[in-house]
Amino acid sequence: MEKPDGDMSAASLVRHGSSLSLLTFVSRILGLLREMTKASLLGTSALSDAFSVAFMLPNLFRRLFAEGSIAVAFIPTFKEYLLEGDRHKNREFLSAIFTFLTFFVTLAVMAGILAAPLIIRFFGMEEFDETVLLTRIMFPFLGFISIAALFQGILNSLHIFAPSGLAPILLNVVTILCAYAFSPFTKNPARAMAFGILIGGFLEAAIQLPFVLKNGQRFFFTTLRRAFANPGTRKVLVLIGPTIIGMAAYQLNDLVSTALAGNAGEGVVSSLQYSLRLQELILGVFAVSIGTVLLPNLAGYAKSSRWGLFNERLVSGIDIIALITIPITFFSLVQGETLIRLLFQNRSFDESSVALTLSAFTFHMPGLFFIALNRILAPAFYAQSNSKSPTLAGLVAFAVNMFLAALLVRPFRGAGIALALSAASAVNTILLLVFLRKNPNITVGRALGSSIFYMLKLSLFSCIAAAPVYFLSPRLLELFAGRGRIVSYGIPLAINAAIFGFTGIALLLITRDRQLRGLIRMITKRSTNDAN
Repeated sequence: MEKPDGDMSAASLVRHGSSLSLLTFVSRILGLLREMTKASLLGTSALSDAFSVAFMLPNLFRRLFAEGSIAVAFIPTFKEYLLEGDRHKNREFLSAIFTFLTFFVTLAVMAGILAAPLIIRFFGMEEFDETVLLTRIMFPFLGFISIAALFQGILNSLHIFAPSGLAPILLNVVTILCAYAFSPFTKNPARAMAFGILIGGFLEAAIQLPFVLKNGQRFFFTTLRRAFANPGTRKVLVLIGPTIIGMAAYQLNDLVSTALAGNAGEGVVSSLQYSLRLQELILGVFAVSIGTVLLPNLAGYAKSSRWGLFNERLVSGIDIIALITIPITFFSLVQGETLIRLLFQNRSFDESSVALTLSAFTFHMPGLFFIALNRILAPAFYAQSNSKSPTLAGLVAFAVNMFLAALLVRPFRGAGIALALSAASAVNTILLLVFLRKNPNITVGRALGSSIFYMLKLSLFSCIAAAPVYFLSPRLLELFAGRGRIVSYGIPLAINAAIFGFTGIALLLITRDRQLRGLIRMITKRSTNDAN
């Protein structure tokens, strides 16, 4: 007897979710290696700031118009066409969207290239001319990556995830290779990396196209009139509206913060990027994966009015995020300098670079828990088809971030901007919890009470585990000093991580921690299944 569709989908989700998490982990590691390459070649120099700003601009528009819109608007609409089963209508829709996206992204790329000098003036860049040139080299990346996002949406709708998981891995690998291969032939390493980004963006789209065609999804260029007249295109445009507002607030955070950092002095922009890369490594592997798996479960419980299971799963997600992020935050605060020296200190990344990055990292990390928690709380709204509440919370958080960043950037430079982001993330979390209370079926008060107690327990255990690391670390660094970067910082960091992890896990086992036992059972069960 065949399993019900819901059961098949759940099993498929777990299987593909695990594979995607692994690919995401590899991508984040390679993204970190890309930042290490930039640190080695450019450090926190004015040239590094120029590259960071130039790459940020096409990325900003990509996230605003491509990724968010594809996920929220294109995929649900495309799924309707797939369920309808009319190949002609499906092909007409894909052709209309492909034409529409290509036309407007081309206009955006041309506008970005022409307006680069006007845009860069807002950032107060010391290397103004070089920043303009790098922006013009990399802006076509927006076009390639937007088409890649469309291909990813098509494949994900067909439950094919591997190509879109491999695409960012390819981008990072190509950028690293080009940085070293082209540097001897370009005026500076920043230009070599810029060409790598451009080539990598093209390959992100190219690697997915064969899989799209292989699965019978054909499309062609059509006229703009036909593209706009297509009912699927109109539906996508209607759905995109609220998404763009919410995404715009989030992306403006990056834009304004970078502009403030650019005017705060040389190296501040780059130091913030290095610090955020470390934070994103943790978020990408854990929070995003948990949020991706959580959303369909919550949606199913909400639609079937199984609010008891909805509340239980939501609290479990919050507790797992706390179990991961709170100990990592404490360990990172104690070992931040060692971690930064191990990963980035080389060639152009000198003592001043370490100090700048450490100051930002120290104030970014307290926000890790709130940023990760927001990735869990937002799906609770999407599961109820409520996108307005997260958008409103995002707008308020954006205002808080901008106010605090403008207030703190002058006295604290990059650390002030990092602190503003952490505070705004906390405000966003509080607002999401307040909005959740509007649904009487969601027991936010009871859930929050148990979660706060759990967070306090984890904070106490993390302090206890961090104490021996704090006192032992200087002696370990002294013992292994002068033996090369990997040995001098890598071995002390590994020893300290082992001490911290062993102490923390021992405390959790002694107190019979429910979440830890659940994770151990899940890992044990998966290992048994893999063996069979």
